[in-house]
Amino acid sequence: MKKLLALTAIAAAVVGAHAQDFPSKPINIVVPFAAGGPTDRVARDLAEALRKPLGGVSIVVDNVPGAGSSIGAAKVARANPDGYTLLLNHIGMSTIPTLVRNVPFKVETDFEYLGIVNDVPMTLISKPSMQANNYKELSAWIAANKGKINLGNAGVGSASHLCGLLFQSATKTEMTPVPYKGTAPAITDLIGGQIDLLCDQTTNTSPQIEAKKVKAFAVTTNKRLTTPLLKDLPTLQESGLKDFQVTIWHGLYAPKGTPAAVTKKLNDALKVALKDPDFIKKQEGLGAVVASDGRIEPDGHKKFVNAEIAKWSPIIKAAGVYAD
Repeated sequence: MKKLLALTAIAAAVVGAHAQDFPSKPINIVVPFAAGGPTDRVARDLAEALRKPLGGVSIVVDNVPGAGSSIGAAKVARANPDGYTLLLNHIGMSTIPTLVRNVPFKVETDFEYLGIVNDVPMTLISKPSMQANNYKELSAWIAANKGKINLGNAGVGSASHLCGLLFQSATKTEMTPVPYKGTAPAITDLIGGQIDLLCDQTTNTSPQIEAKKVKAFAVTTNKRLTTPLLKDLPTLQESGLKDFQVTIWHGLYAPKGTPAAVTKKLNDALKVALKDPDFIKKQEGLGAVVASDGRIEPDGHKKFVNAEIAKWSPIIKAAGVYAD
């Protein structure tokens, strides 16, 4: 018994020393999507903002795409819980449990939650030849064309796919999903009139809206946006879709079992990074809103993700879609 207590004390001392020295080598942030996309851009901006509060340590972004973001997430879940391998994932963390078959980890129990980073609004847009000019007219067009509407998305599990599922559920309308390998080809076909509608992040749609290459009808936030380009767009909620709200949020995670002292250092650094003026400016340039509420705390982050899982699970199950 004495020997066991001694070993426990030694182990605790080692962990304490590790936490005190943390970080002493480069940190990897795994992004479960391809380089160049919105989540990748958020990760690279965050990596830069985290360097200073973490003592100037190098932070490397590692892109591991596939299977609705579950491949990259699984890599972090299996990583050594020492704080040197982190995960930045978006709303996919709340859809993986339902969207992906045979997930090799549990979102609720296999990660330490470090805090929400931002929220990215979404916009409902259409092909430029759409007859409707406002959401009321679009709603009438949808009702008159049931069974004939093509709704594009950037692939199963993508932000546009999830928003499309929620939109169909809210309007009680079945549309034909048209999946693409990314947002760019989906928007190209929308501009060309090959598909009718798309619901995607402002990071992807704002340039097309500004160039008047598509028609914009509403935003998916609970309040109107304040950006000059989108400030006149109504919310879908005020347009009549009760309780319709979806944003593509990003959160930071560490493997389960990461020492509490290390997760505290990471959370403290995250909160400093979220107040960095340069980071805020870059996020605003992407159309994102930097988190500043209770979700930047680990407990608040976890409660939020659990609520999002409860929100998306029945919608995904009803649609019968999977990201194998």
